[in-house]
Amino acid sequence: MKFFKRLFLLPFYLSAIFILFLPSNIYPQEHEQIELQRLNGTIELDGFSNEEAWESIIPFPLTMYVPIFEGNQTEKSEIRVAYDDEYIYASGKFYDNSPSEIRINSLYRDRFSGDDGFAVYLDTFNDNENALLFAINPAGIRQDVIISGDAEASDNASWNTYWDAATKVTDEGWFAEIRIPLSSLRFQEVDGKVVMGLTVTRYIARKNERVTFPAISPKYVFQKPSVAQDIVLSGIHSHNPLYVTPYLLVGGSQTSQLNSQQAEYDINKKFSKEIGLDAKYNINDNLTLDLTINTDFAQVEVDDQQINLTRFSLFYPEKRQFFQERSSLFDFVVGDGNRLLHTRRIGLTDQGEPIRILGGARLVGKVKDWEIGFLDMQTARNDANPSENFGVLRARRQVFNDFSYLGGMITSRINENGKYNLAYGVDGVVRVIDDEYLTLKWSQSLDEEYIQTKGNRPFEIGAGLVSWQRRSKTGFSYNLSITRTGADYNPGVGFVQHSDYTYFTGSVKYNIYPDDEDIMRRHLWANITLIRFRNSDGKMESLYFAPWWEFESKSGATGWVEPRVHHEDVPSAFKLSETTEVPTGYYHYYDVWLNFVMPEGELISTSADLVVGSFYDGWITNLTLQPTWHVSGNLELSATYDINFIKFQKRNQSLTSHLLQLRIQSAFDEHASAQAYLQYNSVANVVGLYTSFRYNFSEGTDLWIVYNHNLNTDRFRREPVLPQLGSNTLILKYTNTFTF
Repeated sequence: MKFFKRLFLLPFYLSAIFILFLPSNIYPQEHEQIELQRLNGTIELDGFSNEEAWESIIPFPLTMYVPIFEGNQTEKSEIRVAYDDEYIYASGKFYDNSPSEIRINSLYRDRFSGDDGFAVYLDTFNDNENALLFAINPAGIRQDVIISGDAEASDNASWNTYWDAATKVTDEGWFAEIRIPLSSLRFQEVDGKVVMGLTVTRYIARKNERVTFPAISPKYVFQKPSVAQDIVLSGIHSHNPLYVTPYLLVGGSQTSQLNSQQAEYDINKKFSKEIGLDAKYNINDNLTLDLTINTDFAQVEVDDQQINLTRFSLFYPEKRQFFQERSSLFDFVVGDGNRLLHTRRIGLTDQGEPIRILGGARLVGKVKDWEIGFLDMQTARNDANPSENFGVLRARRQVFNDFSYLGGMITSRINENGKYNLAYGVDGVVRVIDDEYLTLKWSQSLDEEYIQTKGNRPFEIGAGLVSWQRRSKTGFSYNLSITRTGADYNPGVGFVQHSDYTYFTGSVKYNIYPDDEDIMRRHLWANITLIRFRNSDGKMESLYFAPWWEFESKSGATGWVEPRVHHEDVPSAFKLSETTEVPTGYYHYYDVWLNFVMPEGELISTSADLVVGSFYDGWITNLTLQPTWHVSGNLELSATYDINFIKFQKRNQSLTSHLLQLRIQSAFDEHASAQAYLQYNSVANVVGLYTSFRYNFSEGTDLWIVYNHNLNTDRFRREPVLPQLGSNTLILKYTNTFTF
């Protein structure tokens, strides 16, 4: 409707005028910079930073972040950071009056399990938006993570790079050293100097105590790159090694496939022998090129099963390593889950089945003031899909101040028959003043079918977002936004959860930090209102209203109480299961959501969620439990159990659904690890088992043995009768990285 189009455009016009006439002197000044000390002399990476070279490095002043900001630290800590021409080094002396209580809950790489920890955050481009986390526990087990969106977006724990660490535990505490090659980092040199953002932390799990440098107010989460300390490194240059990682894969698989007569299922057996390679080259300090030939992701863990109680598509995150480095640069979320780019569209079907990737290239980094990203991938032809080419070009730059950017993105998807889909978007985030942020996004898609049948309707092929936020963890904060998605918006390399709507969001929050004597660290009182209108007829399709109270104790326990009001106008019936559906109609219903999460430092912990109330024209009780038992540093057991009791009494329909996930993770030492992941989904009627063994000879050299097995639990739910076996796969894969 024209009214919603005009209403959506109004904030764009007002925002543009506001930005143009905003006085430049209201913008925050750059952070104070400190010179990082150079390490003069050699050290042995053994955990003990007792060399003379370390003694000359002044430790950072540390401040308690939790449980009490600027409170008295219960244990002595010393953290030093220095550099030379090859590496950035960090050392920690973490004294402990009860060394037997130091938490080492896991020896599993890239797994945080409530351990004690030492972490270094580096905002290598000093863009106040992105950072790299290098963290270790007292056993020296490493975790590397990408922080993006100034810690407002989801962390990317699938990323890995080259670095090493060493630790020692004694009767005085534990001691650690971290060594990060400059060749593993991207940064920008100006007049012989490099400016980065730095945050370091120590975490004592059993006390939920964290100390940081710099001092970070509870107004912010400590992971935010924008509150990091600016450090200056002089005379460094990123080395430009070439990493070449060939792989060899052998394996076999069995799959069930309906025969040509559509009368019964045949078992197809296949033996595979594959070779391929990945290559990584640092073109300069700022740019990294990744190349891949006959790409394989056999070791990537299977997706978590989900039960869908909505009429919209489920979202699954990208886990494949090739797409991880600076992946936040490619983030372009246009409100309510819709994305201009979702790399799972490359080399995977909508059902998550792999499609062979013949090869591709990926370039990320910075050229002068511009962050750039380029991606080009070619998939192979198979029985169901033609060969396709996928292209992405992304660019953005800082404007106005260190916390704002403007950018754009173009995506393409073209198959061998000439069918194409093109999409583009422009976006910007402006820090107006203090914690006030304005976000603007607009994107459009274009494909052959649309041009031939519908012509030029720019609003119907577009999606946009206008948002004004106050980002603060203390006192008053809010988020007001308008999102519009057209009926024909269809980015071929993106993800669209639903379309043809205008969406209004308003949330208000107030954080309170009680006195030091209180058992509670924080109270949050908040309210969120979501209203979605259909563009086609202007009618309200959904309303969600929820006030809630959230708490965080000084011990680390968290939880909330959230009563909720729902209104849904369902234009067409949708199924919850093969025997249960929600018919067309108007629905008003109410429920309450209760949540509790135990402190993460406990050896046995759980989270629990309970939802009770009405559900469309029926009733629902949903219980989700997620217990974890850190049996030892070598073994961790965890589970998720989600059960729904749904009853539509007037229609004589009901659904009891079960989602069970059991995970066993075992690390024999820092090189050898294994895991088993069993999933049961009663709605999909499947049981899946994923098991893997990894032996990490050294960084970049791995042996993987992976076994997947899927069973149908209800063979008689359709004709012809389903086989017991859905599929199984056994794969052995060896990778070896060569450095040139």
